[in-house]
Amino acid sequence: MKIAIASDHAGFELKEKLKEFLNELGYGYKDFGTFSKESVDYPDYALRVAESVAEKKFERGILVCGTGIGMSMAANKVPGIRAALCYDEKTARLSREHNDANILTLGARLMSEKKAKEIVKVWLKTEFAGGRHSRRLKKIEEIERMY
Repeated sequence: MKIAIASDHAGFELKEKLKEFLNELGYGYKDFGTFSKESVDYPDYALRVAESVAEKKFERGILVCGTGIGMSMAANKVPGIRAALCYDEKTARLSREHNDANILTLGARLMSEKKAKEIVKVWLKTEFAGGRHSRRLKKIEEIERMY
């Protein structure tokens, strides 16, 4: 699985730790930035990852900002993206099983590195359950086509 990853300045340090973790787990990734703690605008980085996932250049994406909220909001503007802000292993698992989330967003200021790694590990290994959840995702796709 290939993963697109990015952060803003607030998420930069955690993103760097997560890249090391992805290497340990054997996942390939591409870093879309930012590449320092210098202040940047999170929508620019959310868009880069969201477009790459929507265009199927990467199977999944990971975005990190201070709270995860801004990245989630920006990424979800791209049709075909289901970005989920997760704060524990349960929300990570359910975002994949029930919502087929293709982007994970994390809040670097709200969790430890250890917690973030636990969330990423669960999120990457969890498969979409399908079934009744597929019907619901089709409704989300219908909403996207309306706008």
